[in-house]
Amino acid sequence: MNFKKDFVWGTATSSYQIEGGAQEDGKGLSIWDVFAREGGRTFEGHTGEVACDHYHRMKEDVALLGELGVKAYRFSISWPRIFPKGFGSLNEKGLKFYSDLVDELLKYGITPYVTLYHWDYPNDLEMQGGWLNPASPEWFASYAETVAKALGDRVKHFFTFNEPQIFTWLGYDKCTHAPGIKYPAERLLLMCRHIALAHGRAVQEIREWVTDSRVGYAPTCGNAYWPVDETDELINAARRLQNSFGIEDWIHSSAFWNELFLKGTFHEQSKELFGPLLPVITEEEQKLISQPLDFCGMNLYQGTSVSFDSQGKLLLGKLPVGHGKTGMGWPITPKAMYWAVRNFYETYRLPVIITENGMSALDVVSLDGGVHDPGRIDYLHRYLKELERAIIDGVDVTGYFLWSFMDNFEWEKGYDDRFGIVFVDYKNQTRIPKDSFYWYRDLIKEKIQ
Repeated sequence: MNFKKDFVWGTATSSYQIEGGAQEDGKGLSIWDVFAREGGRTFEGHTGEVACDHYHRMKEDVALLGELGVKAYRFSISWPRIFPKGFGSLNEKGLKFYSDLVDELLKYGITPYVTLYHWDYPNDLEMQGGWLNPASPEWFASYAETVAKALGDRVKHFFTFNEPQIFTWLGYDKCTHAPGIKYPAERLLLMCRHIALAHGRAVQEIREWVTDSRVGYAPTCGNAYWPVDETDELINAARRLQNSFGIEDWIHSSAFWNELFLKGTFHEQSKELFGPLLPVITEEEQKLISQPLDFCGMNLYQGTSVSFDSQGKLLLGKLPVGHGKTGMGWPITPKAMYWAVRNFYETYRLPVIITENGMSALDVVSLDGGVHDPGRIDYLHRYLKELERAIIDGVDVTGYFLWSFMDNFEWEKGYDDRFGIVFVDYKNQTRIPKDSFYWYRDLIKEKIQ
């Protein structure tokens, strides 16, 4: 595979999914702490109370990252670990953990990429209305300012939000994620407005306090549409689908959120669907939200095929019987990688970083003590080949962060799914690098020489 020598090879995790230490050293409650403790919310009642115990094993884990040879590591900061109540009194011990993590990464020559928000919202703020509260953008700005001041001498790369379409959709519509509160469209739209303003304010704070900062956000691609046959007709149909949405899927549409974050306005289809329900975004607010970003992240796992049936009608998601799936049941669709990044880049002309891509599998420790995951290696290889094709065809892709560095708490599915290239035995917190770990290590070594 032909990637430039300055291409950023990395891997990623998030705070609630790996840290544990949920009630230690002054950390406040997050909405996931509360949600996961409620009966019936997660698989077999699993919680992130201990998770991978990264809070106590950080140096061990960073040493493994050093062995892997990645050039960068994307991690998120737990907002309530910094501000137990969301704002006001600062928890110095919580901030020190992330400062120490950054120092440890730099010791191994690994560039830190910080995500400010990966879903563990302070529960105290949720009790005050959360993202519905008009003060919520300023709450987030205060948090962003604190992180920027504390880490900005060593951290230059930031993502404001991870997958806003997922935490809003699953948390406040489908109710399978924290906090599990069902809101009508009018309230969801107001929430989206406040999240967009929070993004804009966070970008402001990072730019003010961090010299040479590089800032973006990390949306999911949702159902990235890809043409089964690469004819002009199907290519154009896939592009139209990618850049549009309906009343059933608007809140988890990448088109809705990209227009909001990158242009500071509601997508034209939002106006058609919701009319007077849409909250007002003033000209000044639009400028705040749509400040230029340096890159856009892209979390991509699967896509929706676009084809024609025998009568020439459009078919979506029609795959052959027995088509490959991941352990989570997601279809394996490498071409979605090519078409998602190409369609995004042709629409917005913003450099792309793949901030998540990986595969869940039912991994086990074999009799020889190893964890053999050839399916994951094949998956990664196929998706990276399509990413390479996009780069060859002119798409500006600057980095790739494999999800995930280690097995972790997979939200409502608990510990039932394994995405990591490092196996975690949750009984004793033993780490076992999988075959995919060594494959990725060798790939990186080959590409950076």
